[in-house]
Amino acid sequence: MYTVTIRDHMMIAHSLPAKAFGPAQHMHGATYVVDAEFKSEQLDENNIVIDIDIATKKLQQALAPLKYQNLDELAQFKGKLTTTEFLAHYIHQQISDEIKDSFTGSLKITLGESHVAWASYEGKVA
Repeated sequence: MYTVTIRDHMMIAHSLPAKAFGPAQHMHGATYVVDAEFKSEQLDENNIVIDIDIATKKLQQALAPLKYQNLDELAQFKGKLTTTEFLAHYIHQQISDEIKDSFTGSLKITLGESHVAWASYEGKVA
């Protein structure tokens, strides 16, 4: 398996209004390190998994509407618990929609919440 990983970050605010989240039920900020790992069983005709510039731009494009936003106020997240796992899946979908016609393989999105905690979502690009 071949992989190419791109990294960016985003700062957001949100709340997680459910008892399971303790103090995180209330408004708080988070700075996520976001890794997008593109995976393929084989290289393309240019001997690459994906063009690094394209991958970088697609990750930036997916994160741009979220950066420096209060996620509680965004229409697409109305009534949703914007957990780290949920956001990893959301970002995966955004990138997949953009590259599904030009990339065959899988994509793993990892959000690093701190130096000791992170969550991922991985799936085929479709």
